[in-house]
Amino acid sequence: MDDHILSALQAIPVAELSRQDWILVGMALKEEGYPCDVWEDWSKNDSRYKPRECQKLWKGFNGSGTTGGTLVQMAKDRGWKGYMKYENDGLMDWNDAIEYDGDESTNQDQEWFPAAELIKYLETLYEPDDLVGYVVTSAQDEKDGKWKPASAGNYDRTRDELIAEIRQHPEDLGAVLGDWKPEAGAWIRINPLDGKGGGNKNVVAFRYVLVESDSMSLKAQEAFYRQMELPIAAMVNSGGKSIHAVVHIDAQNEKEYRQRVKKLFDFLAAHDFVVDQNNSNPARLSRMPGIPRGDKRQFLIATDIGRKSWEDWMDFVEGVENPLPDIVSLSEFDGKVPDPPVEIIEGVLRKGHKALISGSSKSGKSFLLMELCVAFATGSEWLGIKCKKGKILYINLEIDENSCLKRFETIAKARGFRLKDLSLIKIWNLRGCSMPLDKMVPKLIRKMQGQDYMAFILDPIYKVITGDENTASEMGFFCNQFDTICRETGASAIYCHHHSKGAQGSKKAMDRASGSGVFARDPDALLDVIELELTGDLKDNVAEEGATAWRLETNLREFRNIVPINFWFEYPLHMVDTSGELEKLHSQGSQLGNLDRSSRKTHSTPEQRKQRLDNAFDALHIGNAAPKVSDMAEYLDITPKSVRNYLKEYPDDYKVENSLVFRIEKEDQTEGNE
Repeated sequence: MDDHILSALQAIPVAELSRQDWILVGMALKEEGYPCDVWEDWSKNDSRYKPRECQKLWKGFNGSGTTGGTLVQMAKDRGWKGYMKYENDGLMDWNDAIEYDGDESTNQDQEWFPAAELIKYLETLYEPDDLVGYVVTSAQDEKDGKWKPASAGNYDRTRDELIAEIRQHPEDLGAVLGDWKPEAGAWIRINPLDGKGGGNKNVVAFRYVLVESDSMSLKAQEAFYRQMELPIAAMVNSGGKSIHAVVHIDAQNEKEYRQRVKKLFDFLAAHDFVVDQNNSNPARLSRMPGIPRGDKRQFLIATDIGRKSWEDWMDFVEGVENPLPDIVSLSEFDGKVPDPPVEIIEGVLRKGHKALISGSSKSGKSFLLMELCVAFATGSEWLGIKCKKGKILYINLEIDENSCLKRFETIAKARGFRLKDLSLIKIWNLRGCSMPLDKMVPKLIRKMQGQDYMAFILDPIYKVITGDENTASEMGFFCNQFDTICRETGASAIYCHHHSKGAQGSKKAMDRASGSGVFARDPDALLDVIELELTGDLKDNVAEEGATAWRLETNLREFRNIVPINFWFEYPLHMVDTSGELEKLHSQGSQLGNLDRSSRKTHSTPEQRKQRLDNAFDALHIGNAAPKVSDMAEYLDITPKSVRNYLKEYPDDYKVENSLVFRIEKEDQTEGNE
């Protein structure tokens, strides 16, 4: 490793550096092959030093392009005169005389290949047949004395035509581009044109925007661009006060271009970067690399740094930004309290709120959700409940696209509709393409923003769940992702989840969903579906039809709970029971938790008590998490003390440790009997 760089590092007082310059030093050290410890030991001389911060940032410095030359120049700006060795390897003393003939590490003094830089720039920004606009004519402004473009310039040659001519005249760019005034430099447009002019109306592809700032040092600008991982196609030293960053916008049209540029500039401003607002137009001129400007150069610093596209950068921004609302005074709303959001499922769910539909596996939840989509698209009823008409996005994570479409067609036909009547239903088929929800959120928000969706349905959530579903903190973070989508899009979130294992009939509706209780507490509307136990003649009458009976129970935050809805599921529709026959039925498994108390005391046999314990343990034991005594007591509808007494009857089968119930696994006896 180079002692020249280490000597320069010691000449830079870390306490005097801005955060951007401090990060540049770290980037340079890593680029030159030094370990993080060197940067960290030097950083400890600053009162702002935070343990482990260096290691955290160090991981993201891969391929930064910031070399030791940057660090050396920072040292020389602070009076450092360089490091030399005597022939006998003795180090120079600070009081020794030094002969210094320039900084050979700076870009200005290094060998320069203007033609190669310009070709690299053209190849990076343009397609082979793109028409490239540029300006070499200039005039000096009478007010501020600055040299500015004096015409719309040239725009009649393609990228490959320009490159071919540059290769024929690599030593004379003026022969290709036309002569420019040495003190003014030259400019190039960042987006391709139609060959009819150099204005915004002539732009044919809205790929890039120019970002620059005249209020920060060059080093601070570059550090900021890299730290914020801007999706930069090309970074150019303007030969003046700024670094020109040509940033990916990747817009489909000018309207989207303007929206994305505003979002980018707002982000920069929110992070204390004073961006030049005049650069927001798509036909903007930037400084052309490879061209001298007075006694300085317009040179290409780097290409393709940061994130690779606008979409990729938006994913990064989502992780950087976590804005919180302001604190407000209640008095501000005196006489002007806004109306609550409209009800999209009457008496159940408002627009922008969250609903969870839970039920057992294979209970027809997807059909129920698709029927809800049809109700939204047509403004009709769902399970007898009026739904508001509006645009709905159905996110299919589980079944293949053809099967999904066929289900919708079958449901629509059974309801008396055609698919062309359901234009308000949009489908995003993601089977085999699903990802953790926190990764999906920014992509989903971008697809929904500005599209006036009333709600989106995600079916099912186990495909996108992150963390341990039995851990409240991790599930709290997971559920917060839905809040982000609702807040950013204004749409309601509707998602489904499965029941935990075991019988559910003796549980309350909000306790049936698998995993942490967060699932039941988080949504504004919990709608739980449980199968009913058919008996007698009713069971015989529907046996041949294959119909099943169900009950919908609710737990609502905004409204009173509705009267349970009993309904039949007969492929492909769920139909409300109007006969009243289902009202008298018990849900499946309800007898496990509702045995007559007297039978528990005197009439239940040890075998029956053991069976009830086994049933409760199986229902509550999820993964490796042991159930609590209190959970088993609630499940069996008895006291915790009774559960402990029951468990004591079976010491070979169960044990209690710290109020947790464990089943004792029986050892294989065959080996001992041989």
